[in-house]
Amino acid sequence: MLFELFFALKDDFGALNVFRYVSFRVIAAAMTALLLTLFLYPWFIRRLQKQQIGQVIRDDGPESHFSKAGTPTMGGVLILFAVVLSTVLWSDLSNTFVWVILSITVGFGVVGFIDDFMKLKGKSSAGLSGKIRLLLEFGLVGLVMVVLYWDPAFSNGLVEGLTYKTEMYLPFVSVERFSLSVPMWAYIPFGMFLVTGTGNAVNLTDGLDGLAIGPTIVAAGTFMVLAYSSATVLSYDATVNGELVTYYFDVAQYLMIPKVPGVQELAIFCSAVVGAGIGFLWYNTFPAQIFMGDVGSLSLGGALGTMALVTKHELLSAIIFGIFLLEAVSVITQTTSYKLTGKRVFKMAPIHHHYEMKGWPEPKIIVRFWIISFLLCLIALASLKLR
Repeated sequence: MLFELFFALKDDFGALNVFRYVSFRVIAAAMTALLLTLFLYPWFIRRLQKQQIGQVIRDDGPESHFSKAGTPTMGGVLILFAVVLSTVLWSDLSNTFVWVILSITVGFGVVGFIDDFMKLKGKSSAGLSGKIRLLLEFGLVGLVMVVLYWDPAFSNGLVEGLTYKTEMYLPFVSVERFSLSVPMWAYIPFGMFLVTGTGNAVNLTDGLDGLAIGPTIVAAGTFMVLAYSSATVLSYDATVNGELVTYYFDVAQYLMIPKVPGVQELAIFCSAVVGAGIGFLWYNTFPAQIFMGDVGSLSLGGALGTMALVTKHELLSAIIFGIFLLEAVSVITQTTSYKLTGKRVFKMAPIHHHYEMKGWPEPKIIVRFWIISFLLCLIALASLKLR
């Protein structure tokens, strides 16, 4: 919105030319989302308290959580609002990738909202049926995958000679040395599993004050760098034999990473997630004044999974999402072990509850998980040069 307006006026007002740079709009989107959440959450928390929209605690959870019952929840609604508004204001809305990421984010948010609403209405931790929720999520991702492969913006290529493909690449290996060509009939189900799995893994991680939003902020910041690097071509002028010559520097080609034309606009979306996440964390840090609920965790998780998909860093995302993956695997391991042997591997799943049951203070678990997430994302970013 603002991008189109200011860009149209750049010839009349030279200073507005700065809006054509993604790097400037990344900062603008982050600041917009941050200010929206910082200033609106106090009012939003009061509204939730007035409506008695409070957290429902599972009966078999740690005893320390019983005191959190009634804490305002569904705070993810404001995160969603801030991210979507900031993205719409500062992104190039003619870019189909922007609508792809917003569709998943809002769609998963709606599913999470329904789940939260059913929990509050039934005054129980059991919300939307797991099978129905997965069906809705897979269906939404499937529709988006169809857009990716049949929309003219992708089938014809956002840049001449380049198209959205199904190749997959190994972390720390040059794209020129290795690429795995995956047939579409296999890649689409894989993409659906990646996005849906990430959404639900973030949802599982959201069990302690600030635990999920910390790694989400770090992962979004990592994908902001990856999205910008995957499509940006820098230009500079130089004088050669008395003539002015323009040279172009392809960042993706230099770093030997997957090149996806047009995906640099999603760096703006990622910066909005970072800004909104920091604003939310101000009120969600221990002891939390508000929880994000499924509307927040599912929408943010789905968005991160989609970022991994469209930037062609599907396998690298296993490192970036290390904490979320650990939480999901701990639940799968616990469930499988109990069904097969009748024994539990952990004192309680997801794994952050295991450490609670061992007597670790909640802030200690949260900060250590944040540190691990930060280190994993540094390793992922190191793959830009170590190839």
